[in-house]
Amino acid sequence: MLIRDVELHFGERADVRIDGDRIVAIDRQLKLHPAEVVLDADGGALLPALRDHHLHLLSLAASRASIVCGPPHVRDAEQLAAALRRAAADGEGWLRGVGFHESVVANLDRDWLDLQLPTRPLRIQHRSGRLWIFNSAGLAALGVRDNGDDPCERIDGRPSGRLYDADDWLRTRLPRQRPSLHALSRELAAHGVVGVTDTTHTNGPDDFAHFLAVRASGECLQDLMVMGDARLDTQVDGLGVLRGAHKFHLHEHELPEFDALCAAIRRSHDHHRAVAFHCVTRTELTFALAALAEAGAQAGDRIEHAGIAPPELVADMLALGVVVVTQPSFIAERGDAYLADVDPADRPWLYRLRGLQQQGLALAGSTDAPFGGADPWRAMQAAVDRRTPGGVLLGADERLTPEQAFALFTGPLSAPADPAPALAVGRRADLCLLESPWRTLRERLDQVRVRATWRAGTLIWQALE
Repeated sequence: MLIRDVELHFGERADVRIDGDRIVAIDRQLKLHPAEVVLDADGGALLPALRDHHLHLLSLAASRASIVCGPPHVRDAEQLAAALRRAAADGEGWLRGVGFHESVVANLDRDWLDLQLPTRPLRIQHRSGRLWIFNSAGLAALGVRDNGDDPCERIDGRPSGRLYDADDWLRTRLPRQRPSLHALSRELAAHGVVGVTDTTHTNGPDDFAHFLAVRASGECLQDLMVMGDARLDTQVDGLGVLRGAHKFHLHEHELPEFDALCAAIRRSHDHHRAVAFHCVTRTELTFALAALAEAGAQAGDRIEHAGIAPPELVADMLALGVVVVTQPSFIAERGDAYLADVDPADRPWLYRLRGLQQQGLALAGSTDAPFGGADPWRAMQAAVDRRTPGGVLLGADERLTPEQAFALFTGPLSAPADPAPALAVGRRADLCLLESPWRTLRERLDQVRVRATWRAGTLIWQALE
């Protein structure tokens, strides 16, 4: 394929030829080869393709068929009740809600849900991913009884409908139905995304085999890195699917036994496998860094989120050489809740960006979809703006330039904080073509439209003209 008149490196104009999986020629006016496909870019920016370094593919695909139950689409109890009733009007069986936050309904429980939806089983997931809330029909479908031995929360002996941190138990009660990734994968390709890291901490060999299958069949167009638990320590990489880090999903209120955690880190390291830690609080980050210091860090070890990263813990991360994979969009999506809920002393250290880079910390970007929006361009704009939904500037010193924000999403899956190679002859053709020159788009990254996306020279997305 010959791509004519592209903007390269944020400025110069040239033609670019792709052959096989590589860029084979770059020049001002390349001669057309016989039978060569031509795409006229009209000066649109040709950039390295994007990679989302932290999301949950199957949960994201499932969320597309779920009821949105939280901000910004649903902001109060009346709107939630209306959304549930609309969804229940057609069909039968289980209903699934996502994205709930307690600002919509305080102390949401089975009784409130029963008033809205008494007959169809319903489960609603908190946007943190750690809590499910069921109505009475849902509890009955799970076999939950007042005197049962299940992990559901009980108040005065009666199940409240809330189930915390018990997805493993829930999977034994609900039939496993993996959603198709076909539409989602093409949605990601339309954003210019050619690679993703699935950071679901419960992924095991069956999940890895599933990702291999959907990648091989073309259901998933992106290259994949798959995190998971210790069962993946001996997993072998496949075509387009890499074994990712051993993911430890820390919860401040129930941290693992320290020596056991250190032993698990060492076992994964012995299998030449990095480790990654979910850390959204100061306590979780402190605990993770202490465990890494005790067990020994290795290249590729990661901190996911680093939701609160005060200077003393940044120094520890630097000493250990970890990579931070963060979510700039959380300020834009959740910033007002942070202003209400986070200790004022911790607010300057929320989801830091520029401050971490200035101190030399390796930093990469992601969306954490479905727990955040899946559009990486919106996440980039959030990194530039640092504005809450209400318009409050939160962390002015942490703002990035558009170019720095873009770079967060271009590193290789195996080294997410590394800079993307410059587009040059001989480079693998992982590319995205934008509809306009960079200079006209850099001020509103959230409005970027991708015209075409190539993964290893294969055109996986092209917008309709």
